[in-house]
Amino acid sequence: MDRVVTNTPVYDIHTHLYDPAFGELLLWGIDDVLVYHYLVSEGFRQFDLEYDVFWAMSKEQQAEAIWNALFIENSPISEACRGVLTTLNLLGLDVKKRDLPALRKWFADWDKDKYTNRVMELAKVGSICMTNSPFDEMEKPTWDAGFNRDERFTSALRIDPLLLDWTNTSRSLAEWGYDVRPDLSEKTITNIRRFLEDWTKKIDAKYLMVSLPPDFNYPCSSERARLMETAVLPHCREFGLPFAMMPGVKRGVNPQLKLAGDGVAKSCVESFANLISAHPDNKFLITALSRENQYELCVMARKFRNLHLFGCWWFTNTPYLINEMTRMRIELLGLSFTPQHSDARVLDQLLYKWSHSRKIIGNVLTKKYLDLMETGWDPTPAEIERDVKNLFGGNFRRFCDGSSTSVTSSSASMKEEEFAI
Repeated sequence: MDRVVTNTPVYDIHTHLYDPAFGELLLWGIDDVLVYHYLVSEGFRQFDLEYDVFWAMSKEQQAEAIWNALFIENSPISEACRGVLTTLNLLGLDVKKRDLPALRKWFADWDKDKYTNRVMELAKVGSICMTNSPFDEMEKPTWDAGFNRDERFTSALRIDPLLLDWTNTSRSLAEWGYDVRPDLSEKTITNIRRFLEDWTKKIDAKYLMVSLPPDFNYPCSSERARLMETAVLPHCREFGLPFAMMPGVKRGVNPQLKLAGDGVAKSCVESFANLISAHPDNKFLITALSRENQYELCVMARKFRNLHLFGCWWFTNTPYLINEMTRMRIELLGLSFTPQHSDARVLDQLLYKWSHSRKIIGNVLTKKYLDLMETGWDPTPAEIERDVKNLFGGNFRRFCDGSSTSVTSSSASMKEEEFAI
């Protein structure tokens, strides 16, 4: 079991990473690892610094402040801190020396292309799905100019501004040549559909996605609901794409923390059940931020075959909750879900997030296979290998493709080259 779970390449279906062609948008290296927003928020629990003083520092100074506060002055025992150490250890670096300048020197000898290859090889990640937004002024120019894509990097089309801030977004679309107005007239909807089609083709999107606040409600007559019903969901049906919803984000709970200042709250799962029930010809992906929503979502997924649960997102991406959620999902859904995605913002995080998650998922599966054996059912090595391949990308690929055929060790639908490093 350990060998299969450890060595099976994964399709990381939701990240905030970029194809190396995006240049500086692909974050990597020790300073980017240390100024990750998980560590920033944890650092402020130890800093004797005002917020504006920290934000005025250079990235290197911020990294040093976090290193000193969380690794030197305190034991790095949190999951985010342990993740840094796991990453460095897997790269073959000696963390016992506690020598940040030496770590920086080691990273300085790499270029991002070779380092990307090395990290993906060590993490055994075969494919990475990016989160790509046409509304991001930093990345849009690269898409508009065109570039030679790294085939290992796929795309998801993020449309938060479209659904959450239509008044301002309509101005952007109008500037880009789409005949839209703030009112949701038939002509406006037609042009929104044209915009979605253009960007779906431009980035070869595998799914559309949005992070939703906890007050999302359906059915209702809100602008957001109308945009979903008349533009987003018809577009997804036409192109056979899942619509991924990530509910539970409370933005700017502490604005002084910037990206690290978002929080979590429970969402109304009944609203998502209503939406999915009303659109049986659409495919939906859901991962929720609130632990309290997980059980209801598992029950809901038993009722709707057009819903696929995936990953342990953001605040649920901790060992305790990964273990709990994976066990619950298996016990309620069998193997018909995707247990994890990395949500990585820094390339290096693939190393620790997948190392830690593989161990937990492997332990849960071992217990469940032992439970099977107590009933007299002995899973074969080939069956276990099939199951792990499904969990690490096969289920997601088939859900997106609309195929219900199970993956077997000899099945052409799960070729080894699809997961090649």
